[in-house]
Amino acid sequence: MESMDGKPISLADFKGKYVLLDFWASWCMPCRNENPNIVKAYNTYKDKNFTILGISLDKDPKAWAQAIAADKLTWSHASELKDFEGPTVRLYQIEAIPSSFLIDPTGKIVAKNLRGEELAAFLEKTL
Repeated sequence: MESMDGKPISLADFKGKYVLLDFWASWCMPCRNENPNIVKAYNTYKDKNFTILGISLDKDPKAWAQAIAADKLTWSHASELKDFEGPTVRLYQIEAIPSSFLIDPTGKIVAKNLRGEELAAFLEKTL
């Protein structure tokens, strides 16, 4: 996929870290309501081998960029700008958002759809 600045970005770029693969969109209010929890988790654990790759289901790049800025999402972002029709969204069988996968340093999915306190507790225990 492409990052916000149009450069290719791949999950393989993050190998060796815990990665929260976060599927969301600017128009998704449950996603936007969860973003403060994700920001808190990122700020707490970003120096402990943890990062986030946000995958947007937006079609409008301006709305996508505005939501990232407004919600202070300072990690890596990518999108195919194809809503639920993008190949990555289909690969992960995303049928609703927010959806997330926590991937360990070896590339194995170790948790799905952790939110709020569940995400914080899992990261505290794991990292």
